[in-house]
Amino acid sequence: MKQIGILGASGYAGAEVVRILLSHPLEKNLRVSSVSFEGKTLDSIYPALAAKKGQSLMLENADEVVAASDIVFSCLPNGFAEKTAKICQEGGKLFIDLSADFRFGTDEATYAAWYGKNYSYPELHSMSVYGLPELNRVAIAKAQIIGNPGCYPTSSELGLYPALVNCFAETEGIIIDSMSGVTGSGRDPSQASHYPECADSISPYKVGAHRHQPEIDRCLSQMAGLPVSSVFTPHLAPMGRGIVSTIYFRLKKPMTIEALHSAYRDFYEREPFVRVLPLGAFSSNHNVKFSNYCDISVHLSSNKAMGIIVSSIDNMVKGAAGQAVQNMNLALGIEETTGLLMVPPAF
Repeated sequence: MKQIGILGASGYAGAEVVRILLSHPLEKNLRVSSVSFEGKTLDSIYPALAAKKGQSLMLENADEVVAASDIVFSCLPNGFAEKTAKICQEGGKLFIDLSADFRFGTDEATYAAWYGKNYSYPELHSMSVYGLPELNRVAIAKAQIIGNPGCYPTSSELGLYPALVNCFAETEGIIIDSMSGVTGSGRDPSQASHYPECADSISPYKVGAHRHQPEIDRCLSQMAGLPVSSVFTPHLAPMGRGIVSTIYFRLKKPMTIEALHSAYRDFYEREPFVRVLPLGAFSSNHNVKFSNYCDISVHLSSNKAMGIIVSSIDNMVKGAAGQAVQNMNLALGIEETTGLLMVPPAF
C-alpha cells in the first residue's frame, strides 16, 4: 500500500488532487495537511470530499504527513517546495510539486528574476524533471522530483508543440491570448475574483509581465531546439474553471488547412489526453471540464499566412491536479491513464 501525502490540501489544487486520488484504484492511504485548517477535517471545508461514509480526512501537520508518506504532492504557494523536496530526496520518496519552484531546472537566474528567490538546494534542480508528459514522458518515469507545469503553459505548450517540432512555425512573433477561470487565482479571495468585479466581464491582467511567460518560452525553445519568443497575455474570464488559449504563429511556408490539421492529428494520435478536433470544430473549455483532456482545434488566417490554434484545458485538472496524478502514474510505472479517464459532462 502506498502512503500518499498532499500538502496544502485545503487549496483548490490540493483539494482537486484529493478528489482524483479518492477514485484512483492504486492501493493507498491518503494523508493531508493544511496550515490554515490544521485539526479540521477536509470534508468540513469541502463536503463533497468525504472519503467514505462515516470517514473523514483529518488535516494534519505537514511534517508528520511528509514523514509518513511514500509519495508527496506539494500544493503550496511558490517558494515553499525545496525543503520538503530535500527531505523526500534523502528519504527515497517521490515528490511532485505543483508550484513554480521546480519548473526551471538549473536556470536559477530566470526563477530568481521572476519569483524573487534564489535556490536553497541547487543540486535538487539538476535532478528534477519538468512534468509535461507529452514532452518528457521517459524522463518523468525515472524521476524522483517532478515540477508540474503551470496551467497557462500546459495549454500553450501543447497547442504549439507539433508546429515547433515539425518546423511549421516561425519562432519569433508567436502570440498567445489565454482566458482562465477564477480558480486560477487560488482560493484566497481578492478584489479581482470578487463576484461583482469578475462577473459579466473579461479582463486582461499582468500584460507583458506574467510569471508564466518565461516558463512558456523555455519549454517552447526546448521543443523547437532553438530560442523561441512569444507574447503571452492572460485574461480573467467569468467562469469557475477552464483555460482557452488562442495561439497565432506565422507559417514558415504556405500550408493548406488540411495539411496543418493532418500534422497535428498525426502528432497527437497516440497521446491519451490530447484530442485534436475535426476540421471545422472549435475547441472550448466546456468540453474538457473536470477532465484531464486538452482539446485542440486547428485553423488558418484568411490570408493563409498564419496558423491559429485553439487549445483548451481544465486548469484544475490537466493544468494542475490531473497532470500531477498523470506524472505519479508514470513515475510509479503504472498505466498513465489510471484514475484519469473521467468523461467531461455533456452539459
